[in-house]
Amino acid sequence: MKEAKRVAKNTGILYVQMAITVLMSLYTTRLILAALGADDFGIFNVVGGAIAMLTFLNLAMSQASQRFMSFAQGEGNFNKQKNIFNISLILHFFIAIAVVILLEMVGYFLFDGILKIDIERLDVAKLIYQFLIVSTFFTIISVPYDAIINAHENMLLVAILRIIDTVLKLVIALFITNTSSDKLYIYGLLMACLSVFLLILRQIYCHRTYKEVTINFKKYFNKPLFKEMTNFAGWSFLGSSSSLITNYGQGIVINMFFGTAVNAAQGVSAQISGQLGTFARTMLKALNPMIVKSEGAGDRKLMLKASFIGSKVSFFLLTIFYVPVILEMPYIFGFWLKKVPEYAILFCQLLLVRNLIEQLFLTLASSIAAVGNIKKFQTYTAILNFLPLVVGYILFSFGYPPNTLYIVFIIYAICNALITLYFGKIECGLSIKEFIETVVIKSVFSFLIIYLIALIPNYFLSEGLRRFIVVFLVSTCSFIIVVWFIGLTKYEKSNVTNIFQNFYSKYNIKL
Repeated sequence: MKEAKRVAKNTGILYVQMAITVLMSLYTTRLILAALGADDFGIFNVVGGAIAMLTFLNLAMSQASQRFMSFAQGEGNFNKQKNIFNISLILHFFIAIAVVILLEMVGYFLFDGILKIDIERLDVAKLIYQFLIVSTFFTIISVPYDAIINAHENMLLVAILRIIDTVLKLVIALFITNTSSDKLYIYGLLMACLSVFLLILRQIYCHRTYKEVTINFKKYFNKPLFKEMTNFAGWSFLGSSSSLITNYGQGIVINMFFGTAVNAAQGVSAQISGQLGTFARTMLKALNPMIVKSEGAGDRKLMLKASFIGSKVSFFLLTIFYVPVILEMPYIFGFWLKKVPEYAILFCQLLLVRNLIEQLFLTLASSIAAVGNIKKFQTYTAILNFLPLVVGYILFSFGYPPNTLYIVFIIYAICNALITLYFGKIECGLSIKEFIETVVIKSVFSFLIIYLIALIPNYFLSEGLRRFIVVFLVSTCSFIIVVWFIGLTKYEKSNVTNIFQNFYSKYNIKL
């Protein structure tokens, strides 16, 4: 119960942050699209758009370091935490150097005939790519600091940094809207500078706050631990980097066949998906340390229980927003953007379906990582990650439309879920039957009921603000009823009730 209250508190802090940042981020995207235009916005998404993917890379890699940090905390071993931090710094420095070299090599081929970019904008695109490389280096070497923050479950700092990030991005958008210089160049430069600035803030805070953040490679180097962390980080990096390449590569494949205008649609759909997905990722950010600490303390039963609840709750957090957005997406895009890029609506709807599927199995991947034996899991995942690009390229060669790639990614998400279930059983002792019955079936069935109920106003009202409000209210009300009576088990209802009762008693709230 104590762990549940801590997770609820951390999640609450992050949701307050999101209430401040989500709408601001969407408005920023509208300003950027209007200032750059569809073609330049598409160029940034296919070249410099990988800067946005660094957030994913940073999260994936920090989870590898965080696994060891949280595990050591679960063991109650403070000296081991110092060893882990110093070894993590060494590892990520060499990873950063290797990635920079790789990106420089890849860049040579990208700009030598692969990307379709107008010749007069090619030099700016190359500069943006170099901004990306600098940002990548600083992101990777700062991973150990993110791991420290997450292991300590300091979600207040995470929320503050996210708010700073969002406000500064809005300032950048306003600046390029009014500048007379090359808007694309200035945007790429300032976005790279912003990522470096935020990473430096994390480093300064960690050195001043956490005692285990002490740099002394000679004193705190531990050879057996170094081998263990190198092995884990290597396989973890294989999985995360292959996923990064795949997500970035879909923009390149689309660019090769359809040009930068369709890349703009891809970028816009990713913005909506990213902002809505934050609601579920936030809860997982608060839950993952508990999963690893439970395994570190030898409590496998609690670890799996947290994983079950995390999968279901994060799915429901997506559902409450995804249902009205999927139904009312044409109206939302028309209201949000001055000019909606072609394919943007369809791309986004398909992307949200993919996200829902993946969300159900994310905490299982965290549980597998907590146990530590990830070699085979990451190998199979890495191989699977590249298949959508290959299949998409082949289908585009036969004349299939751009949205085909997103359908392929939905099939990929289902295959990846099956792999995760299999390794969850092998490594964690997961009962696949129990997971499907209590998590998958209850979650998917609840979503379909909510979706069908929220669809009813579409048959009686014409598109507009009134219908959007009605759909949102209907979906929210049906969500509360359906999730409580169908989606949750008795144990989960008991936990929810206890959390609210503790909240009411703490703040003397009378019902």
